[in-house]
Amino acid sequence: MNEAVLLKDIVKVFPGTIANDHVTITIRKNSIHGIVGENGAGKTTLMKQLYGMYRPDGGEIWLNGKKATFHSPKDAISCRIGMVHQHFTLVNSMSVVENIILGRPVIKHGFVDIKKAKEEISQLCRKYNFEMDLDAKTEDLPVGLKQRVEILKALYLGADVLIMDEPTAVLTPQEITELFATLRSLRDLGASIILITHKLSEVIQLTDEVTVLRDGKVTGHVFTKDTNEQELARMMIGRGLQLHIDKQETKDGEKALCVKNIRCRNDDGIMVVDDVSFEVRYGEIVGIAGVQGNGQTELIEVISGMNQEYGGTVEIDGQGVPMKASPWQRRTMGLGHIPEDRQIQGSAPEATIEDNFLMTTYRKPEINYHSLISRKKAMGELEAMVGKFKIKIPGCKAKGSSLSGGNMQKLIFAREYNLNPKCLIAAQPTRGVDIGAMEFIHNRLVEMRDQGKAVLLVSNELSEIMLLSDRVLVMYEGKISGEVKSGELSEEKIGLLMAGITGEKEAQDVE
Repeated sequence: MNEAVLLKDIVKVFPGTIANDHVTITIRKNSIHGIVGENGAGKTTLMKQLYGMYRPDGGEIWLNGKKATFHSPKDAISCRIGMVHQHFTLVNSMSVVENIILGRPVIKHGFVDIKKAKEEISQLCRKYNFEMDLDAKTEDLPVGLKQRVEILKALYLGADVLIMDEPTAVLTPQEITELFATLRSLRDLGASIILITHKLSEVIQLTDEVTVLRDGKVTGHVFTKDTNEQELARMMIGRGLQLHIDKQETKDGEKALCVKNIRCRNDDGIMVVDDVSFEVRYGEIVGIAGVQGNGQTELIEVISGMNQEYGGTVEIDGQGVPMKASPWQRRTMGLGHIPEDRQIQGSAPEATIEDNFLMTTYRKPEINYHSLISRKKAMGELEAMVGKFKIKIPGCKAKGSSLSGGNMQKLIFAREYNLNPKCLIAAQPTRGVDIGAMEFIHNRLVEMRDQGKAVLLVSNELSEIMLLSDRVLVMYEGKISGEVKSGELSEEKIGLLMAGITGEKEAQDVE
């Protein structure tokens, strides 16, 4: 039998929503099976049932030809099913090794044997080419390394069926390459891997077959070798991909944002932004590219006011920004900010959708009168933005956690847009969102640019940077390693700058 998993006529209903509507999918042994669909299509809900987090309201789960019933993830893990979640499930106060062995601690004489556990995990790291400081505190790790810990947790528990929910959303290109090599190696050793992703290029590159979900139903199943991105997009959203964006010709506007000689250190005292200067003019999108961990995050924290311990100066619309100016004070000067982590910095999942929208909007004079908030006016603005940004919400009083990733991202964008900023910082604006939401966000960014506003785009997605930017600045080891104008953009040129190769001779040496 070549069938590792059979999900047969799975039905899952939430109040007012049919998340999965008689879904049937077969996962073969020794294969990588992609599951794609827009945010809210039911992909993650389906996988949470396979992992025991939800109980199906109808249908059956079969493993290796035998019917299975899971009451919790523990039951699924005991059947050698692992799941790497899109949003981390790590205990930040624990070390890497402690997080990994939580599900299966190594016991010796009644005590946890950390030394033995580290030996086992070190073998895994060598096997799958993962570099990891097992003694490091998880809270001190960058996002990419936290993702690696999640993957190691599943591998440590011996998963034969591995569910990967948006595993590359926070990884650098190099880490993605390493991850793909790992997944192919697991497949070749007999594992069955289920890949949930919004990146159709990854589906084409990695998977053996693909199932497409739309509105909770299966709309297509194809072998990857027989399909392409355009066909998958049509099954997902009913039309092909938008391969380019029409933009008005950029004009030399006044300076909207001016950053001069910015320097800042991290908590360990290491200089992570080292004498960075640039400007963003009205009517242009300036992209910042670079491998994650080269100072982009810290630079944005300085400009937005999240970090107020820095050297250098920031000017917004020609006005100097006091170093201790809060994020809100910078907003009043005309700066908008879409944070790179929507879960931690951009939203409060347990607060209502209305209150998530009000997090910045509540200070607007139209809504706040002598410190009294007009809920009626706030609801009016929320409803207007929900309509303009095509945000699917179950109701304004529902929790933020009820929104799919793409809809939460659009809500955060709408919240900033509603403040009418002169300059918008868009940090990883499409991280983890589907192609429909991605196209919508891209078009809104270009719309703001064409309206004469300034946009500073920070993204790990090189294709996104190249599609939207009028100029691209590349960061390497805390410095600007180079600038590339729109007419000169190429993946090769930007890639060399991302690697710190700036001169013609160095480029020739690489070749």
